[in-house]
Amino acid sequence: MTVLVTGATGNVGRIVVEELVRAGERVRALTRRPAEATFPPQAEVVSGDLSDPATLPGPLSGVERVYLFPHPATARAVVEQVKRAGVRRVVVLSSGAVTLGLDTDFHLPVERAVEESGLEWTHVRPGEFMTNRLELWGESIRTEKVVRDPFPEQTGIPVHERDVAEVAVLALLEDGHVGAAYDLAGPQWVTRREQVAAIAAAIGREIRLERVGREAARELYLRMGGFAAANADFLLGFTDYGGREIEPDADARGVPEPPPMPTAERVTGRPARTFAQWARDHVADFTG
Repeated sequence: MTVLVTGATGNVGRIVVEELVRAGERVRALTRRPAEATFPPQAEVVSGDLSDPATLPGPLSGVERVYLFPHPATARAVVEQVKRAGVRRVVVLSSGAVTLGLDTDFHLPVERAVEESGLEWTHVRPGEFMTNRLELWGESIRTEKVVRDPFPEQTGIPVHERDVAEVAVLALLEDGHVGAAYDLAGPQWVTRREQVAAIAAAIGREIRLERVGREAARELYLRMGGFAAANADFLLGFTDYGGREIEPDADARGVPEPPPMPTAERVTGRPARTFAQWARDHVADFTG
């Protein structure tokens, strides 16, 4: 069986490639820049771009199953190419925001395009990724051993990217997941302060946590570029998930914990990875 992994260089996609190779499957890793990509030697690296569906017939030739990274602008055209190629099953990397009714413009259109195609489908809906901490704090920890954050007591249940990838791989390879939408969170609620402490313990160095205002944090995020800049207003509570302006109550950042969301354990049968585990897995990223 040949599996095409789109978004193969992403935080989840690269692990999906690794796990499929480990399972002995034939894997094609789709990327816009094959010469720059690093994958296991058993993986076939192919050039293609979800924003240009005309690039996909070649990579899809002979493929039976697809891990689909979300690209809503071309979702229907991409799914049409997938169906035309004879693919049987698609696993969508979606978002827990769909379950909460907060995402109607990004992940939801991709889910609907796949569902309406008649193909076998599974949606994997993670909440906040633990890797967000690397995107937001990585550089300042590496260079200054400091984290600047406006909400040190805010709690979350972020999920390890490897848990998300393992659920996606099982949905690709096993029967019994068709038609399921799996919400995924981490196994425990942790404050930002506790997350900083976990990273400090993992790297064996003290990290200072400095509380800053939202406006100051926004300036920091915009200077970082990339993920931080693109999501600054949402991450800091200036806009909601759909980009609409809001004026949150700052005191609400420490609200009591709601009931926990499901973890990967219900699919994989293994305990979900903790934030402390994630920090140990990413020591090199925080130390350079």
